Amino acid sequence: MKWTLLPAADNLEAQAARWNALRALGPAAPVLDPLFIGALLETFGAGDELLALCEQDGALLAAAVLVPQGRARWATFQPAQAPVGAWVQQTGLDTGALLDGLARALPGLALLVGLTQCDPFLLPRPPDADKQAGADYIDTARISVEGSFDAWWEGRGKNLKSNLKKQRNRLAGAGTATRMEVWRDAGRMAQAVADYGRLESTGWKGRAGTAVAANNEQGEFYRRMLEAFCGAGRGSVYRYYFGDELVAMDLCIEEGDCIVILKTAYDETVPKQYSPAFLMREEACRQLFEGGAIRRIEFYGRVMEWHTRWTDEVRTMYHLNHYRWTLLGRLHAWRRRRAGP
Repeated sequence: MKWTLLPAADNLEAQAARWNALRALGPAAPVLDPLFIGALLETFGAGDELLALCEQDGALLAAAVLVPQGRARWATFQPAQAPVGAWVQQTGLDTGALLDGLARALPGLALLVGLTQCDPFLLPRPPDADKQAGADYIDTARISVEGSFDAWWEGRGKNLKSNLKKQRNRLAGAGTATRMEVWRDAGRMAQAVADYGRLESTGWKGRAGTAVAANNEQGEFYRRMLEAFCGAGRGSVYRYYFGDELVAMDLCIEEGDCIVILKTAYDETVPKQYSPAFLMREEACRQLFEGGAIRRIEFYGRVMEWHTRWTDEVRTMYHLNHYRWTLLGRLHAWRRRRAGP
């Protein structure tokens, strides 16, 4: 097998068809689509990212976007907006063997190559060995779309169902109609991101100065990325209203049988007796169950208490470090044991 290294920003689009053919061998993962990674590179890239392609007899075995992490260290490209590190490979191949070859191909003396925020559903976690070590990252949740919505909803907790029913009755009693819209037109994404930013700015992110806004880098990324996905028929923005007032939004991307909820925001000035994001989630789930195309709803954030009201499907994401030399891997393992839990 042979690794080829190319400037990522200049070559990812040209290699997108091969990258996607490799991804198509495994489960659908829109967060590893070149449309997503390309928008990340365009917005957050520093220019030193490398596109790494591993080939054998003309077949692409693995591909990654990598960044230097200081002296003698490399890792998958991982801006904060990326749920999963930019690594794809053929199912069943030895990840350690692939990383061995990559470490030798990288510029300089690459002593460590890190795969960050790996999803075990997409890349099963390999066992620790002399030259590689995994580390838990976060627990994340999904909803499997199986059977009817009514049967799935019946399995949710009594408190969730009762609270949302009471909220709907309260809103109806006050004469407040609720409705959900789903925007899919690329030409509306600039407005969608601006609206999302206004919702997010009503909460702690607004006070901390970290909310999405139409005129900041985050807003630029989500607009660019959603325009690309909507242009391909695979982006969606869920919008929820109390009367004419927009009160909650989800930013989503789709591929095959999978939808990823990238971001959720709600108007935190709405009275606390209402949960607009939960009301939206119930209606969105009903629509997805009844639509029949989607089989997985992925959250990809750290599991919070509220996730457990909607699903009990939780898995642990991980980081994987691969060392150039066995001795270095053993030394790091010894240091971790010395440091304790």
